Amino acid sequence: MVWRIAFLVFASLPLAGAAPPLAAPAQQAEPWQDLTPRDVLAGWHRNGGQARFEVQEGELVGRAAPGSENSWLVSDARYGDFILEFDAKTDPSLNSGVMIRGQSRPDYRNGVVHGYQAEIDPSPRGWSGGIYDEQRRQWLYTLGRNDAARRAFRSGDWNHYRVEAIGPRLRTWVNGVPAADVVDDTDARGFLAFQVHAIPDASRQPEVRFRNVRILTENPARYALPATAIEQQGWLSNRLSDAERSAGWRLLWDGRTTAGWRGVQAAGVPKGWTIADGVLSVTGGGGDLVTTRDYRDFELSVDFRLTPGANSGIKYALDPAKLKAGTALGLEYQLLDDARHPDAKMGRHGNRTLGSLYDLIPARNLSDPASPGKRVNPPGEWNRARLIVRGAHVEHWLNGFKLVEYERGKPGFRALVAQSKYAGNPGFGEAMQSPILLQDHGDRVDFRSIKLRELKGEK
Repeated sequence: MVWRIAFLVFASLPLAGAAPPLAAPAQQAEPWQDLTPRDVLAGWHRNGGQARFEVQEGELVGRAAPGSENSWLVSDARYGDFILEFDAKTDPSLNSGVMIRGQSRPDYRNGVVHGYQAEIDPSPRGWSGGIYDEQRRQWLYTLGRNDAARRAFRSGDWNHYRVEAIGPRLRTWVNGVPAADVVDDTDARGFLAFQVHAIPDASRQPEVRFRNVRILTENPARYALPATAIEQQGWLSNRLSDAERSAGWRLLWDGRTTAGWRGVQAAGVPKGWTIADGVLSVTGGGGDLVTTRDYRDFELSVDFRLTPGANSGIKYALDPAKLKAGTALGLEYQLLDDARHPDAKMGRHGNRTLGSLYDLIPARNLSDPASPGKRVNPPGEWNRARLIVRGAHVEHWLNGFKLVEYERGKPGFRALVAQSKYAGNPGFGEAMQSPILLQDHGDRVDFRSIKLRELKGEK
């Protein structure tokens, strides 16, 4: 009992080398429970690779095993709604993270640990505090648009984390700076787990350390921190969160009907488009689908699922005269199975691959140049395309990574057009407003959670 009291007093003190725990709005004492693993690791078990976990002077130490797969120290207990705080310090060469509401079951990839993870990323990319869906959908919230959180992490030093998992909402802070805000209803309950990431280098054994781990499970919503200014990423299928609505998002497709959409050459919806179980599918042969109204400056988010070898696209800045005549000529966010469709090897320098500005600018990993490959979920799994059009400025994003950024109408852009299949079309891609189009290229492609917010007056 004396030891327990001493620990609680110590845990309430400011931490050397780390930001103090954030103050919650409630006035009464917060009912924290100590979760720091102890010498015999009682209440925890290992899963995954061969990394070593041990306790040294009150700190959990995970030491990487060269050639091993990811290793985890998993809580025996499972948690639903909670607030979790901990300090973490990792070797600058070792990625790590803490699983929240983690999962492991025999019928999913032979029991691999998977689910939500609060990232510890000491690389130059600096996405610590982002939320990664381990062994499933990959990134749910990158820090590609949160520079303040990227700067908050101190590589090689102790960092204080706060994670709020309340209902379908997951929020993170790093050293007091808001990092991620996700709404997702895939997992409502699961275990906690400390990760030691796999490493390829057999010459050394870098380590990650955790200390002052505590959890609050008694009415955590009472102690949740106020709303923050960072954007929220919603992953509810064909639904918007309250925060998304407040930010101006609205569903461009309602998930049930074809309201707000029509064929390019007809008032109705062309054949080949079907709706089932909240998914809008094109099977090919009927023609493209466009919105019934025009959009000017906007941010568009579309979840899409390719079939093997599929080709499609999201078109914008359509030529109004040609559209009136029944031809959809405009800029295109390419949707393609790069591994199987021959178009990936055509064009110039890969400018017909997934995420590219079709036939003009190839997709490149602009968010993480040190890792040039795109982060793509394979055919049969969902990906998220994001398109930002603000005047002449346009960006293509895929699964949280920026792939394309350009200024249309400028000399460089027009030079690209002159070398493309669009040469000979004056003003190509420079229409300031037009409908948004989902392309029928003859292949099966699925869409859902199509949402848009207009950027009126935004810089």
